[in-house]
Amino acid sequence: MDRIEKGRFEWVGANVSESEGITRPSTSYWRDAMKRLFKNKIAVFCLFAIVLISILAVIIPIVSPYTISEQHLTHTNISMGFKDPVDGHIHLFGTDTLGRDIFTRVWSGARTSLFISFTAVFINVIIGIIYGGISGYIGGMLDNIMMRIIEIINGIPYLIIVILLMMVLPAGVMTMVIAYAAVGWTGMARLVRGQIMALKQQDYVVAAKVMGADTKRIIFKHLIPNTLSIIIVNITLAIPSAIFTEAFLSFIGLGVPLPHASWGTLANDGVKVFQIYPSQLIIPALYISITMLSFNLLGDGLRDAFDPKLRR
Repeated sequence: MDRIEKGRFEWVGANVSESEGITRPSTSYWRDAMKRLFKNKIAVFCLFAIVLISILAVIIPIVSPYTISEQHLTHTNISMGFKDPVDGHIHLFGTDTLGRDIFTRVWSGARTSLFISFTAVFINVIIGIIYGGISGYIGGMLDNIMMRIIEIINGIPYLIIVILLMMVLPAGVMTMVIAYAAVGWTGMARLVRGQIMALKQQDYVVAAKVMGADTKRIIFKHLIPNTLSIIIVNITLAIPSAIFTEAFLSFIGLGVPLPHASWGTLANDGVKVFQIYPSQLIIPALYISITMLSFNLLGDGLRDAFDPKLRR
């Protein structure tokens, strides 16, 4: 191998302009998180599925030629895709034992189930943020008392409390929301409390105190916004639990009353004729499974997107 002489090399020095320049474009935390979220194809597909189900749950019961309680006793338990010879309309999912259009009832049940789940989780988030924020920031004896209250509530299985409230309160959609929201906020409160206790010693919080900011401003202007990423992920994971709770209560007869329909009541009606007409149970069960799976996978995608350790 030939030896390379030193004279063939030249020292050019450091490039000051390039070394001091910013090679990565400036971006915000939320913009970077959304960018990484939309790179996750599974999470984007699940988000699209959730949005589509929510929109169709609002539109289809309005534009459908049938109502959820309209009965056609001459066309009971008909198969999927049956065309009514009288009015010419097609029963995409067939009819049930009372001749009611299952397609309309499924989407009307989706509206009821999603409304109960979204409303209950929204109430849980509001209560949990306020309760956990106050407990975590003030600390001391107040924090001990507030946490003991949560432990007492968690000591009783929440389904028992929900079932008892459903038996005491009059049946209805808002009753289910109140029953679930009465005990579902404890997990959010403990999560927010832990985050607040970790953030309240940060320099920007100490600076806000020195500048004379009161407790309310520090909690809602400085601490809570920095916990939003974790709160959003927890919301996407709490909604499937609320959907399952509503479906379970409706399945055992403690859900929404007639003539309202939900996925749980549809499953309850379908299980009675499952051996003869299995589609009447499979259809609502499939909708419940797809919705819960979509929320869980979207929650996983959000958790990865909001994690700064995964930023490249």
